[in-house]
Amino acid sequence: MANSIDVVKLPASRLSVDPGFLWKVSLIAGLGGILYGYDMGIIAAAMIFVRNTFALSTGMEEATVSVVLVGAMAGAILGGAIADRIGRRATLVWGGIIFIIGSIMAPLAPAVSVLILARAILGLAIGFTSVTAPVYVSELSPPHSRGMMIGLYQLCLTIGIALADLTGYWLAGQQGWRAMFALGLVPAVFFVAMVFSVPESPRWLYAQGRLDDARRVLLTYTNEAGASALLEDIRVSMLVKMERRWSALWSPAVRKALFIAVGFTVLQQVTGINTIIYYGPKIFALAGFTANKHAIFATLLVAIMNVVGTLIALVLVDRVGRKPLLYVGVGGMTASLGVLSYAFHRQPAALGLIATACLMVYITFFAFSMGPIAWILVAEVFPLRLRGRGVAAATLGSGSSNFLVSMTFLSLIHFAGNAVTFGIYGVFCVLTLFFVVFVVPETKGRELESISTERGLVTD
Repeated sequence: MANSIDVVKLPASRLSVDPGFLWKVSLIAGLGGILYGYDMGIIAAAMIFVRNTFALSTGMEEATVSVVLVGAMAGAILGGAIADRIGRRATLVWGGIIFIIGSIMAPLAPAVSVLILARAILGLAIGFTSVTAPVYVSELSPPHSRGMMIGLYQLCLTIGIALADLTGYWLAGQQGWRAMFALGLVPAVFFVAMVFSVPESPRWLYAQGRLDDARRVLLTYTNEAGASALLEDIRVSMLVKMERRWSALWSPAVRKALFIAVGFTVLQQVTGINTIIYYGPKIFALAGFTANKHAIFATLLVAIMNVVGTLIALVLVDRVGRKPLLYVGVGGMTASLGVLSYAFHRQPAALGLIATACLMVYITFFAFSMGPIAWILVAEVFPLRLRGRGVAAATLGSGSSNFLVSMTFLSLIHFAGNAVTFGIYGVFCVLTLFFVVFVVPETKGRELESISTERGLVTD
């Protein structure tokens, strides 16, 4: 069977790749990350004023924030199947169009019910792009730079969050939550326009029997020898046809990949990252920030560190490897959450400064480890025949756990207190360390098809 064949790593001399083309593809796909990040981040500032406009209860506030994740889960289920059926590029186009629809509806919402519907539509678009973009980039990237290229999606996501927080800070004085949502239309239109300038994945084209089209795409960024070598690599991986059944994810050959991908993306969420993204100003208010603009500014500082940490990951992930970065990153996240929990328990005079420092440290460590590496691993561990559905399953797991965390955060703060809440997220960080040590494989610099074998998923 194809997923039991090791593909010999091709010499670099046979893979003369045009770096400009690959960067273009990665950056365009990464625009989907900017859209995702903007819609994640803008709710933090906007909810301060949406809550007052519509007189929302705690439950309705949690629902307005979290409904985007319901849409994302639906988009993940549909997007994986659609990406395998109509292609990666076409799926990205449809994701961008859905983003445009949601970005028009949200600022025009006359009632909270319409805003919730708009947020659900935006979530559907997020599901489409978050499933498809990492797969698309992984199928076009050479092994020696695949981690960095896929990591660009995460970098763009963090830039989108930072842009959202900057927009929120800029419009906070006007309480302009409608303008905050409306500005999301700009990157959505740009994304759709730019996606039309890139080709379809050659691996997907080959899987559809379009060998000449696959070769033509490869020749746009490599030479004849490189195209022939990559086509042979794809041919070996295609000895088993593209799998359309979701139940195939439970087969013995793929089950371990599914456990790694879903388990790691769930842990990525339950360590509390999106409580900061969605509720940053609220957390800083709990720490003593009384002015909305000051709380939004502190959230912006955290978002900037998110970008910085992701840049560190792009530089190191293909040099140092996935697991060393995870050891350092998750360890730093655990320590910062421990200090934050203790500070909330003790309530020192400088609580606001301590909380700001802890969250900046936490998100920096997250950004160069769990943030990008989760999606790098997801795009790497599945065989081609199931990659679309495998990434969809991981995205569904991520969305489900993200929804659970975001829907319970304010209630958990209310019933258990600040210190216990952040202590719980710290415990999940410890569990994540064990998962990295005993379950996660090292995939640095390896061919996609050799990673997806049972032997390739052994931890190092």
